[in-house]
Amino acid sequence: MNRSNGATRIDQLVGAHAQVLSERLQAHRAQLFPPNARKELRKFTSGEVAKLLGVKDAYLRKLHLEGRGPEPEIRSAGRRYYSPQDVQALRVMLEEGAKAKGTYLPGRRDDDHLQVITVINFKGGSGKTTTAAHLAQKAALDGYRVLAIDLDPQASLSALHGFQPEFDLLDGGTLYDAIRYDDPVPLRDVIQSTYFTNLDIIPGNLDLMEFEHETPRALAERSGEMFFTRVGAKLAEVEDEYDIVVIDCPPQLGFLTMSALSAATAVLVTVHPQMLDVMSMCQFLLMTSNLLGVVADAGGDMSYDWMRYVVTRYEPGDGPQNQMVSFMRSLFADNVLNHTVLKSTAISDAGITKQTLYEVEKGQFTRATYERAIESLDAVNGEITDLIQQAWGR
Repeated sequence: MNRSNGATRIDQLVGAHAQVLSERLQAHRAQLFPPNARKELRKFTSGEVAKLLGVKDAYLRKLHLEGRGPEPEIRSAGRRYYSPQDVQALRVMLEEGAKAKGTYLPGRRDDDHLQVITVINFKGGSGKTTTAAHLAQKAALDGYRVLAIDLDPQASLSALHGFQPEFDLLDGGTLYDAIRYDDPVPLRDVIQSTYFTNLDIIPGNLDLMEFEHETPRALAERSGEMFFTRVGAKLAEVEDEYDIVVIDCPPQLGFLTMSALSAATAVLVTVHPQMLDVMSMCQFLLMTSNLLGVVADAGGDMSYDWMRYVVTRYEPGDGPQNQMVSFMRSLFADNVLNHTVLKSTAISDAGITKQTLYEVEKGQFTRATYERAIESLDAVNGEITDLIQQAWGR
């Protein structure tokens, strides 16, 4: 049967759609963040800064009046606003006078190992990228030195941080360049700073798929080291510069994900509490176990500090969701985080402008909506950083 007469070639149609969409997204970004289309983080109120530092707002005001610490921006009614750099400067100053080490700078000490957290699930809509982004940003705001790695060729984590791959990464710049089998570059060459103090990123794009294509050939030729050691070996190049690495894995269990899992010290599995999602997770866990067992037999290190399931997009008033959460807790007990990421219009609305809830002005939402969502995220991220501290023995 000849289908060519008058038929539209699907590759051309999809390519045309991709071009139009890409141009529109670039125009949208330029409109949101003119003139150079680069994002910049807002300033924080003194109340927000006090909460981040764990001190009273009155104490920050006292420091300001005494001329100690950075000079905040004074707006109407004497309201004080601090930049992310100001917050870090306050941390350093307060740490110098703290009775206990690590009170304001909670990161690694001499004998602490780098925490590499992989965020995984191959079911779409599980909140994987949203969870990874909010974790990386909150850890940075809390004073940790963080490296975020976008290992997903769809590059959603990159987009959230102001990178549009088809415009900003024309000459490479992803982790693929550092882990490729021929002429890999130093990891520092692909690390980019972000508008968050303490947060760097390695953005992603479709180049990452080349690792999936090249690894079978490399395995067939049995040349060099095993594929699953490459991510960990590269992270060792910058190990002393960070406290936490957060890796947003692709939504499939390929060579990239297995490499990330082999480099990880901790695993965070996002789960939307619906029956189909939990059934999908069952298959995902079976596949993960089988494939990582092969990696372990080949010499890969599969020992982790912790693994947790985090319930995302949770609606407390939804009966079936409550049943699924109870079901998971009965099966996995302490491996399920106590806190959940609530489904919130504040989180989804922030995403429309390619922002997280830690970036947007809370005045854009009703007070109750914003506070409910931010408390949920803070609780989840606080529980994760507690696990990190425990892994460091404190």
